[in-house]
Amino acid sequence: MQLLQDTNIDFISQRKIGYFLSAIIILIGIVSLFWRQGPNFGIDFRGGILMEVRSEKNVGISEIRAELEKLKLGEVNIQRFGKDTDILIRIQRQDGAEKEQIAAIELVKETLGSAIDYRRTEFVGPTVGEELKEAGLLAVGLALLSILIYIWMRFEWQFGVGALIALTHDIVTTIGLFAILHYEFNLATVAAILTIAGYSINDTVVVYDRVRENLRKYKKLDLVSLFNMSINETLSRTTMTSLTTLLALFSIFFFGGAVLADFALAMIWGVCIGTYSSVFIAVPLLLYVNLKRGEEDESGLQAPQDEMPK
Repeated sequence: MQLLQDTNIDFISQRKIGYFLSAIIILIGIVSLFWRQGPNFGIDFRGGILMEVRSEKNVGISEIRAELEKLKLGEVNIQRFGKDTDILIRIQRQDGAEKEQIAAIELVKETLGSAIDYRRTEFVGPTVGEELKEAGLLAVGLALLSILIYIWMRFEWQFGVGALIALTHDIVTTIGLFAILHYEFNLATVAAILTIAGYSINDTVVVYDRVRENLRKYKKLDLVSLFNMSINETLSRTTMTSLTTLLALFSIFFFGGAVLADFALAMIWGVCIGTYSSVFIAVPLLLYVNLKRGEEDESGLQAPQDEMPK
């Protein structure tokens, strides 16, 4: 037995509630971005020092933080990841060039002592950080453009507009979530956003394909009824896919360690908001773009009908 099979839910009549909820989420995210003066960029984008260390025994984070704060190196973030003996240290970029960054790293090593195993030490300069910002924005922009072209070629332009708006909605709300929670925005987050775009458009294409098929079958059926029928016919598939994906993502979030937690959180939100936008954003928007039913079906599908199936 499949979940949510043979449903008859009137989604389209609730579209204004969906628009309102989306507007509230986006508005809160925008206010949070302005309030916090932009996203909480990680070292990937801001530049700084990243050190991955391992101790022979469990060392308290508070003890390490107290020792490093005495060095007056500026903002220092410390978190566990993986095992209890593994610690990730992030230090803001020091004033000066590479020489000053190396001096800060050596100072941290002297303070923590030789009992610590320094597994990884990285420094990202401000120029590289700016380049990574531009590359991330370019990647997201090209992904949206490619998806728009794909939808435009596979369907009509009206479907492309609806899909692009729904995708933009998903990306903006994901960025807003990170702004609200003040989570770090890094390259892993960009990867999550691109993955969300691909996952979301997959859901949207499935529903759009059923809408196009039903437009050919039911020439005289009003669009609201036809859209509701299309969503309900694909609801079981969409829900089951989302639930199985969420099971894996929750496992990563709770057991994958701090390094993967932000990526998993973005993906969990993306799967939920992507499923929501396919139902409450992408399909209802087709009511406002002068959607045409097209010519007589030439693909061998069932002959046009005037009424919904009983």
